[in-house]
Amino acid sequence: MDVLRPTLIRIGGRVYRKNVIQEQAYQLEEEDDFCAGPSDSADEPCDAFVVEETEKGFQCRVEVPSLLYKYIIGKKGETKKRLETETRTSISIPKLGVEGEIVITGQHRSGVISARTRIDVLLDSFRKKQPFTHFLSLALNQPTIQEKFLQFKEEVLEKCSKDHGVSSSLFQNPAKLHLTLGTLVLLNEQEIQKACDLLQQCKEDFVDQIAGGKPLTVEVVGVEYMNDDPAMTDVLYAKVRMKDGSDRLQVIADQLVEQFVASGLMLKEWDRVKLHATVMNTLFRKDPSAEERNNTMTGKSSFKERESFNGRNILKLFENFYFGEVQLDSVRLSQRFSSDASGYYATSGQLVF
Repeated sequence: MDVLRPTLIRIGGRVYRKNVIQEQAYQLEEEDDFCAGPSDSADEPCDAFVVEETEKGFQCRVEVPSLLYKYIIGKKGETKKRLETETRTSISIPKLGVEGEIVITGQHRSGVISARTRIDVLLDSFRKKQPFTHFLSLALNQPTIQEKFLQFKEEVLEKCSKDHGVSSSLFQNPAKLHLTLGTLVLLNEQEIQKACDLLQQCKEDFVDQIAGGKPLTVEVVGVEYMNDDPAMTDVLYAKVRMKDGSDRLQVIADQLVEQFVASGLMLKEWDRVKLHATVMNTLFRKDPSAEERNNTMTGKSSFKERESFNGRNILKLFENFYFGEVQLDSVRLSQRFSSDASGYYATSGQLVF
């Protein structure tokens, strides 16, 4: 690690520096322990959360999804005991499976703050390991687009089926065609509601003004690939542009992600949202319902091995393929691995233009 450019951890709107330490490998299994020792975080007083004074000292409440309790408890309760001993606090955790607040109490304010900060670092670390549960999407599954997509699929298989790795299993389900703005890990109903509320707040703060209170007309034209070598393609996507030539869709997408990152509901992956609609993906070979984070451009994958396909001819023959025009009228909080009556992803909430 470059000591002049240390790793930064963002928690609750604040930024912490990760100290240079000799790291040890931990197996992140459910029963494993995680050591949140003094080296892992700064314990100085912090105004990112509320510490209340009580008759017996001080206390702080933390909203934590029940799925993450195990990481604070640790193997045989060792993590919780260590936290309590080192910070001289008492940590009360609801029963497993019961949603509620973790309560930290202690005689000294500094100890309560230290325990809360270490718990935040623990949770942040393990939350990043959770598979995403929801994503912000713009549906592109209108009948005209689906029809053109099926035409694209038919022509690709007719003209390029002899190219290495090209098969019908690579293609997106037409009912699920969409743009992904960003992915989220929402582990309980409270977090889902928080995301829904933020969508509505964004609508009032800037979306209505940028969209003019009307749907955005976009064109889906041409295909592009995401890796360095078109002969070893993993993801092929359709490009999207505003029909009026403006950048309003890009501005809305970027500002939405910015707000969700600032709220802690989303991790920052890129400076700008990559507006794209996946039409072919090698993940679909093993799992037709697979959804990938927006890290396809870095080569990361949900599977250790992916059989790439040769996309040279597809890119050449369909460089300017016209998938159609569509009216985008909402941003949806979509549930991963789900379907509604139309075949699209089930919606937990939405922002209507």
